[in-house]
Amino acid sequence: MKYLLGASLLVMTLIVGIFFFPSNLFTSKEIPYDDEQDGLSQQIVIKFSHVVAENTPKGLAAQRFADLVEEKTDGLVIVEVTPNGALYTDDDELEALINNDVQMIAPSLSKLTKLSPEWALFDLPFLFENDQDIKDTLSSELGEKFLTLNEKKGIKGIALWSNGFKQMSSNLNPLRKPKDFSGQRFRIMPSPIIAEQFKALNAEPIEVPFDQLYTSLQNEAFDGQENTISNIYSRRIYGMQKYMTVSNHGFLGYAVLINKEFWDSLPEQVQRDINEAMAETTSWMVSESLRVNREQLRLIEQESPIHIDYLSEQEKKEWFEALKPVYHKFLDMVEDNEMKEFIKRRMVQMGTR
Repeated sequence: MKYLLGASLLVMTLIVGIFFFPSNLFTSKEIPYDDEQDGLSQQIVIKFSHVVAENTPKGLAAQRFADLVEEKTDGLVIVEVTPNGALYTDDDELEALINNDVQMIAPSLSKLTKLSPEWALFDLPFLFENDQDIKDTLSSELGEKFLTLNEKKGIKGIALWSNGFKQMSSNLNPLRKPKDFSGQRFRIMPSPIIAEQFKALNAEPIEVPFDQLYTSLQNEAFDGQENTISNIYSRRIYGMQKYMTVSNHGFLGYAVLINKEFWDSLPEQVQRDINEAMAETTSWMVSESLRVNREQLRLIEQESPIHIDYLSEQEKKEWFEALKPVYHKFLDMVEDNEMKEFIKRRMVQMGTR
């Protein structure tokens, strides 16, 4: 009984202490206020929409970025990734971003020519010599310039991603010489430079959104197309075309964009965490796109009856000679002197390769 009475007195003493003694009595010092934590009690959700499959380099990079952001912010920021154009299509995602209906997208660089003609630089044929050349250019001051190109339109760029080189395919005949393109209809992304590329080859360019590519092939809306190996594999294009040429003639890149007003509303620490996660993802994607494209080319060779040709260096020079007018078209489109000089240097380099 005396033990029960003693325990009761102890509990009562603790209760009185909690209510009547100062709350900081048992702390050695006052905890300073951190204004970075102000307003961070609610979770931040970022909707990230893209139009390719989850198993492509872009799809894998988007999910990796989402995982890194959640990890670095201890779950404060959640990136909801929606692939395959399920949320917004190729044609609608830019407007959705500007309206803040989604906060992030990663369109192909070709899609951005409707915002600024300078983006067409990346559509020039044989612009890059190899994958290291791509990496160096995207991370250069010229690459950084593109990230700020459309801020006045409410769009902030936070990264340039590479999906590597594009290849050609056709359902009519092999594509080894410039004359092999004559009279064929080719699906293209909406880009004036890509359109000029096929016109220079005496082919007909037809703009078709990526999410409609497979059904358009089924309906024989065109004869051929150009794309990276990963997209040719994930969309099963290799099963609907008879011939493919590994040409490495073009580059397919993506700009990771975020609604600027939304970005500016984020606390500085959250911005730093997002930038850090994006830098890690971008570095990872360089090697991942190489791995995926190589692996899936091997799978196409093993699993598909498609006839595959590889351009020789001499054949690449023949293509470049036929496509030179496209470079002059671009030089007429833009006024930026740095870009003009960059293109002129590349034209000289291509002539000596």
